[in-house]
Amino acid sequence: THLSAEAASSSSMLYLVGLGLGDQKDITLRGLEAVRACHTVYLEAYTSLLSLGLDPQALSVLEELYGRPVVLADRELVEQGVEQILEEARTVDVAFLVVGDPFGATTHSDLVLRAMKMGVKVEVIHNASVMNAVGACGLQLYRFGETVSIPFFTDTWRPDSFYNKIKANRSLGLHTLCLLGGYCRYQSEGAIT
Repeated sequence: THLSAEAASSSSMLYLVGLGLGDQKDITLRGLEAVRACHTVYLEAYTSLLSLGLDPQALSVLEELYGRPVVLADRELVEQGVEQILEEARTVDVAFLVVGDPFGATTHSDLVLRAMKMGVKVEVIHNASVMNAVGACGLQLYRFGETVSIPFFTDTWRPDSFYNKIKANRSLGLHTLCLLGGYCRYQSEGAIT
């Protein structure tokens, strides 16, 4: 998918690259070519994680494959400091790596909309995501209702907003894909949404 803003005046590009579901080898050839050609490579590290993790050794595996340093983009950078990434993409090619498919989270859709509003050209390179890989469990994709996110509970915080969606799916005879969240991704309970 190639999305471009009319106001974009340079040939620089923001590439949103899906990494697939497993490890560093699941990137597509097109995605790998784009990443290797970019000046800066960000790895979005809060909506999902690659199986190899985020420790320095795991990052060095990615950097060796990509031939570029990899900058971790945590929740704060992705949600509040994204203008830094977009400003950079006005003048040089920037890759924004996402586990799964770039449009598997609303955060990434928002990034594309902001980029277009700022006149930054965007190219999306899709990959497998949990939304289609769930078919491997033998259930028909056409029989899934609304997907829900279930955050891990704490002693003082136990949301139940997902329950009614699961109940509604069940009443319609539909399966529910439940995405499990991780408290460790958030800086404080007040930041959990």
